[in-house]
Amino acid sequence: MKSLKKQRRVQVIILLFVALVVSTGLIGYGMRDGINFFRSPSQVAEEPPAPNEVFRIGGLVEEGTLVRGQGDTVTFSVTDGGASIPVSFTGILPDLFKENEGMVGTGSYVNGVFEATEILAKHDETYMPKEVMDALKEQGVYQDPDESS
Repeated sequence: MKSLKKQRRVQVIILLFVALVVSTGLIGYGMRDGINFFRSPSQVAEEPPAPNEVFRIGGLVEEGTLVRGQGDTVTFSVTDGGASIPVSFTGILPDLFKENEGMVGTGSYVNGVFEATEILAKHDETYMPKEVMDALKEQGVYQDPDESS
């Protein structure tokens, strides 16, 4: 009798382990498109990602680079003070999107141009995403609005 109980217990443990592995794999598979890594323009310039990799890039919209094309296509460059990456976006830009302001874009880097599928701009006069702020501080470009008053 004891060997039957022991055998059943081992089977249950193996079954639970298999269920844990399968559920972890399914969660990872389901989240593969929802996980976007953040990169600064300097990081993209140093190590360009694969064209099929979707990631986020953030920095300041470089002054004098915002060009509105035919239809909804817009091109501009995003910089962190150390590098500048050209960006192409087709769609409607947020109302607060303008030159020398912070932005975060989601998309992929193809043939030297970041092709954005989504552009986010700051939502008020003082807000800047933490990742963008950290990248700008690293390059020595960030100026804290509270200190300039």
